[in-house]
Amino acid sequence: MLASLTSTRQEATVTVAVIAVLAVFFLGMGVYALAAPPSLLRPFGITLSGDASRSEVRALYGGFGLAIAAVLAYSAVQLDVRARVLMSVAAAVAGMAFGRLAAAALGDRTAFYPNWFYFLVETVAAAALFAIT
Repeated sequence: MLASLTSTRQEATVTVAVIAVLAVFFLGMGVYALAAPPSLLRPFGITLSGDASRSEVRALYGGFGLAIAAVLAYSAVQLDVRARVLMSVAAAVAGMAFGRLAAAALGDRTAFYPNWFYFLVETVAAAALFAIT
C-alpha cells in the first residue's frame, strides 16, 4: 500500500513537472513574441516588413504561447480538465512537428537549426504530453 502511494505521488510530481516546464517554455515564447516579433523570427530568415506582420507574429506566437501556458498551468491544478488539456496541447505540438516533416517531404531543405532543432523539441514535448495524459 505504501509503495503504491509513493509511486502515485512520484507520478503526480513528474506530471506536474512536465506541465510546468512546457508552460514556462510557452510563456517565454509568448512574452518574447509580444516584445520582439522580428527577433523571434530572425533565425528562420523571416523579415517583418510592417505593422501588420508584427501584429500577426504577436497574435500567433505571442497570444498562442500565453494561452497555451495558461491552460497548461490550469491543468496542473485542475485534475478534472487535465487529460483534455494535455491531449489538446500534445496534438497541437505534434501538428507543428508534422508540418516540419511535410515541408521536408515537399522539398524544403533546411539546416538543423532552427527547423530540425524545433522539430525535436516539438516531438519530445508532444511525446511527453501524450505519455502523461
